[in-house]
Amino acid sequence: MRGLLTVALAPVLLAQALHVRRVTPRLPGASGPVTGSVPGGDPLRLLVLGESTVDGVGAATHEEALTGQFAAALAERTGRGVRWQAVGRTGANARVVLEELLPSAEPADLVVIALGVNDTIELHSAARYRRDLLRLVIAVRRELGQVPVLLAGVPPMDKFPVLPQPLRAVLGARSAALDAAAVRLTRVPGVDHARMPSEILEDDLFAEDGFHPGPTGYRHWAAQLAETVTAG
Repeated sequence: MRGLLTVALAPVLLAQALHVRRVTPRLPGASGPVTGSVPGGDPLRLLVLGESTVDGVGAATHEEALTGQFAAALAERTGRGVRWQAVGRTGANARVVLEELLPSAEPADLVVIALGVNDTIELHSAARYRRDLLRLVIAVRRELGQVPVLLAGVPPMDKFPVLPQPLRAVLGARSAALDAAAVRLTRVPGVDHARMPSEILEDDLFAEDGFHPGPTGYRHWAAQLAETVTAG
């Protein structure tokens, strides 16, 4: 029934998508180095892979974006130093990260994967997303060893302020389906999942494009990811 409704609404959805693309500000990725460190003993090597949120869109620098703020939150919770690397690209889906970005990855003790928005927009099925994520996890382990992997939850797109209805509802349902597919990968030993916290989905925590988190939104997200990592 959901599929039939989407087909029936296709002309409206296409018109809305084109309008959103035309009027939404296109923000750049974060500036500055894509590697850094948080001082402390026994440093943990952190690698974050993914789409525009890992590229730091919505923040001025990577220290204010997801990777830098996650490293800071992790250091605070563990008392360890953290050496971090952000490997992200605006517009990347899971296959792009596997085929084009993973080769840039440096050795790591923890890998975070933040994906799903572009796979949602490109209307990829939950089954394809799960397969692509699994291939990425396998490739990460092949390249870096049996490193723990944390899958950041797919952002619930029905909360994105820039999206009008019914496009918002349709993309929200699809993003939820992809997130549920990602949860199934926690059956793989050493793979965990962290749903995106609701606190960062308030309108005032988005960047000016209404599509990406701003620095405060990234801070809330980073804190929740750090809590997931250290909960065990």
